Amino acid sequence: MASVKMTKNALRDKQHLLKQLQTYLPTLRLKKSLLQSQVMLIKNRIKRLKEDHKKRFDEVLEFCFLLSSKYDMDPIEYTQIKHVQKSYENIAGVELPNFEKIIFNDADYDLFDTPIWFDGATQKLKHMITAKEKINVEEEKKRSLQKELKDVSIRVNLFEKILIPRTLTYIKKIRIFLGDQELALVSQAKIAKLKKERV
Repeated sequence: MASVKMTKNALRDKQHLLKQLQTYLPTLRLKKSLLQSQVMLIKNRIKRLKEDHKKRFDEVLEFCFLLSSKYDMDPIEYTQIKHVQKSYENIAGVELPNFEKIIFNDADYDLFDTPIWFDGATQKLKHMITAKEKINVEEEKKRSLQKELKDVSIRVNLFEKILIPRTLTYIKKIRIFLGDQELALVSQAKIAKLKKERV
């Protein structure tokens, strides 16, 4: 424990610090609780998105044998991602991405020059890719929230287990010291009075 000045000013400073810590701690606890609930919501959302992706993946599996066939055109070439568009929102002080849409590379083709299944296959592949990108954005959101939750949890523990108890200990030590000093002064005054009376 660092050395503490045993003065009334030091006592006042420590009491002010304690008040600040006790005022800020409930805000930190509230933020921690909000972050925990957001992480749980996102975990549930990711679970639903993975189920949707699995469904889309199974739909693609139904025609994947066509993708390995010898055709001049490959639907995969027409499902290349150009850009994943996201918006951002602030939750509990954390900037979080939200999936908006995928912009695929422009790939025009003539419906008359492609097999009958080609357009449907391309659309199903795009749906599957979109489902996967939604998961990726939610995973990014979850990582950001978990990092902030970890930081806030560390601060809450620091306040609860170190800063507040240490400050209370300092206050107690200073009060005891000042009380002992006051008692010593009173005792000295009594002794001085007794000596005066004897003279």
